[in-house]
Amino acid sequence: MNKIANRQVMCEVLMKEATRNDSNLVVLTSDSRGSASLGAFAEKFPERLIETGIAEQNIVGIAAGLAHSGKRAFVASPACFLSMRSIEQVKVDVAYSDTNVKLIGISGGVSYGALGMSHHSLQDIAVTRAIPNLEVILPADRLETEAVFDYLLQSNRPAYVRLGRNAVEDCYAEKPVFQIGKAGTLRKGNDVSILATGEMVRVALDASEELKLKGISARVLNFSTIKPFDQEVVKAALTETKLLISIEEHSIYGGLGAAVSEVVSSSPTSIRHLILGIPDEPAIAGTSQEIFDYYGLSATGIVATIMKNLPIIGDERR
Repeated sequence: MNKIANRQVMCEVLMKEATRNDSNLVVLTSDSRGSASLGAFAEKFPERLIETGIAEQNIVGIAAGLAHSGKRAFVASPACFLSMRSIEQVKVDVAYSDTNVKLIGISGGVSYGALGMSHHSLQDIAVTRAIPNLEVILPADRLETEAVFDYLLQSNRPAYVRLGRNAVEDCYAEKPVFQIGKAGTLRKGNDVSILATGEMVRVALDASEELKLKGISARVLNFSTIKPFDQEVVKAALTETKLLISIEEHSIYGGLGAAVSEVVSSSPTSIRHLILGIPDEPAIAGTSQEIFDYYGLSATGIVATIMKNLPIIGDERR
């Protein structure tokens, strides 16, 4: 299985686009070309890369101005700062006027690990999905990241895309067809539905394999688009499986779990929906895996939560 960081794929796709003579692509970074894996892009296309320094508000305003001048502006900046320090500019300069700026939040979630609370981005999805006109996308692996950036290069809508820092094993066997607002079914199952987004999709797949060994049939759903949100896939899971569990590298408030709960609460169902994420507390520091283990977001932790809650629905699943 290939294991490549999604940010590296971003650089490869943008470099390919920049080679076109008629391309109007421009990439902006906030002293983060290394973190964004854009070193090769900067070396080959220095005229297409704008370095603003650590000035997150300014970088979004500049990108909006470039977009209004006919450029296709991609902003690559750490998710923890891009989604917080510049949120007024995102709301007013980009989203309000439906301006074609692509905001790439790099090293999302707990990717920065040991740097701790200041560098965790665990509220970015909650914030960005509340802003009108802004699409919110979290690709699962390198193949879907490539498909997402193909879409971004063709779209004229503003979008926030979260990418992690670490290399991720493939979730797809081949490059998928990305459709904004559509979730993907990576595993079929009728006992439990595991709903995941971003790089937690790989963890969901690993958990489904562990559950299979225990005789549990798990459906794995990839919500690479948080906004617009695929409500129909959630409704189908409510009628076709017996337990829903959403997992995310994000606060339990305002992210994937909240989006799923909004659908569940308006559906005539008695099926339980569990939300696994970072609880309402300052998240610990450590490696990404240590943090996942601590909060039960590892494959083993997810399986344990599912096994503890499946008996509540009775013996009808057997």
